[in-house]
Amino acid sequence: MTTAVGIETQDACVDFPIFDAKSRSLKKTVMGMVGGTIESGSRVPIIEALRDINLTLQHGARVGLVGHNGAGKSTLLRLLSGIYEPTRGTATIRGRVAPIFDLGVGMDPEISGLENIVVRGLFLGMTRKQMESRVDDIAEFTELGDFLRMPLRTYSTGMRVRLALGVVTSIDPEILLLDEGIGAVDAAFLEKSKRRLSALVDRAGLLVFASHSDEFLRELCDTAIWMEHGTIREHGPLEDVLASYRDARR
Repeated sequence: MTTAVGIETQDACVDFPIFDAKSRSLKKTVMGMVGGTIESGSRVPIIEALRDINLTLQHGARVGLVGHNGAGKSTLLRLLSGIYEPTRGTATIRGRVAPIFDLGVGMDPEISGLENIVVRGLFLGMTRKQMESRVDDIAEFTELGDFLRMPLRTYSTGMRVRLALGVVTSIDPEILLLDEGIGAVDAAFLEKSKRRLSALVDRAGLLVFASHSDEFLRELCDTAIWMEHGTIREHGPLEDVLASYRDARR
């Protein structure tokens, strides 16, 4: 019997102890990276990055994450992917996860773009054979031509994004966890990327997508979670959550 794809968390918390925090500036830096609050009354400062996260996401869910920088969106994606284990509570993940947080992760600057296509695909859980069968399609999408035979370190930021997006949008995930990382490309290529991302989402069983773009969220999601200080402030239909979030920022 096949286990249904899904994610369930119960009272999940993620804490980060800061053993060498000798100044408030360091604490602020860490909070800016993971969100949450600083727990008081402890000899070792504790960053409460996520608190009491209760979620049940099933096959077919298309969930957007909204919230200010440092609200806990990226930390939540890492919890849902299994990268972070809950300090307290539980997180159960059923299905093959494709965590796409940093488009450059899993790529080697010293090898060619063509070689990086295979390496990045392996990093995302695909087989070498699967990635080799996708090389021509990815090469056509990126429009990088002969640059694909050159080392990645010779690429501009925009070229790296093109290559990473080509690989990312060619995979077949059961659970797709996506953090907005598009921007260093021209407008025409961005539109082309959005079409590929939409097709990727259609192939995925479950999507959680963190973004600051209401337009992009509307294209890919139908429900949303509003994160604030490491907690879920609201979870419901996309337009309702976006309206609440906009009102709170006025």
